[in-house]
Amino acid sequence: MDIHFSQVIPSPLVDQPRQDASLWGKDFTLKHGENICLSAQSGKGKTSFVHILLGIRKDYTGKVSIGGKDIRDFTYSDWINLRKNQISCIFQDLQLFPKLTVAENLLLKNELTHIFSMDEIKQMVSELGIENKWDSICEQLSFGQQQRVAIIRALCQPFEWLILDEPFSHLDTENILKASSLIKKVVEAQQAGIILTSLGDLHDFHSDKTIYL
Repeated sequence: MDIHFSQVIPSPLVDQPRQDASLWGKDFTLKHGENICLSAQSGKGKTSFVHILLGIRKDYTGKVSIGGKDIRDFTYSDWINLRKNQISCIFQDLQLFPKLTVAENLLLKNELTHIFSMDEIKQMVSELGIENKWDSICEQLSFGQQQRVAIIRALCQPFEWLILDEPFSHLDTENILKASSLIKKVVEAQQAGIILTSLGDLHDFHSDKTIYL
């Protein structure tokens, strides 16, 4: 499933200079299976890119097509299918259910498609070093621990694209490498592509293309 941007500019950025940009205001296609790094300074539209792609914000000029269809023409059912089966996302603000436990956050997501068994989910939790937090309330965890929960939750569904919006911002090097390894394993199994937003440090991420905003 390819993603095509044609002359897209978020409304808040319309009057800002874009001489170095390789996406905003231009035509660009993200090919299925590619690893894409989206690089920009804070405030240049990385999260806007994610929100436009997921239909969260609609204040932009130009056209975005997913699988050949303009997302402005998507029905409610189209968006449900996209977010359930085609695009998964680790949001910068995580969007966990703060009052629920780690287990509840992960199992609720997995219930939608039953992509993993309970043992497989617990194995991912163990790989990221938070197995002792299984029954902990999410809002009581550190932000770094919550990031690891959000990473696992995003993997608990089928997807053709995995969007990572600064997913490692509160992780140390050791935990970044563990999380990267898990992400790569699941992405390869699903033959999917990755879109990673970054302020500059790619850590262990190999990109086929780097897009500057």
